[in-house]
Amino acid sequence: MTDPAHETGTDAAIELVPLLEEVASTLVGVTSTGRDRGLAWAVGGQAIAIVEDGTASFRIGREIGAAARNTPDTSASQLGPEWVAFCPAVLDGHARDRIVAWFGAAHRRAGQT
Repeated sequence: MTDPAHETGTDAAIELVPLLEEVASTLVGVTSTGRDRGLAWAVGGQAIAIVEDGTASFRIGREIGAAARNTPDTSASQLGPEWVAFCPAVLDGHARDRIVAWFGAAHRRAGQT
């Protein structure tokens, strides 16, 4: 689903936390805690997503992460090989879809370990 208001070049970094909070509120067992420069979400004490300095990182696993790193604004995360870092310039419909999908994948993955 595309939201035209998010395709005009707004500062995506400002919108990351509210979007992730919205996604987290729809999933069971997700908690959030503040960090020095951002916010982290966890399931059962295991971190699944972190936003720091305008970059959202998701613990989606090596296989999904390898595929995810082939998409725009995405790179390896300093958090480790199971994580992918996402720093969109614009939070358009495609970026929002990726965030929702990757947060969901990280949530499901946390339930498997």
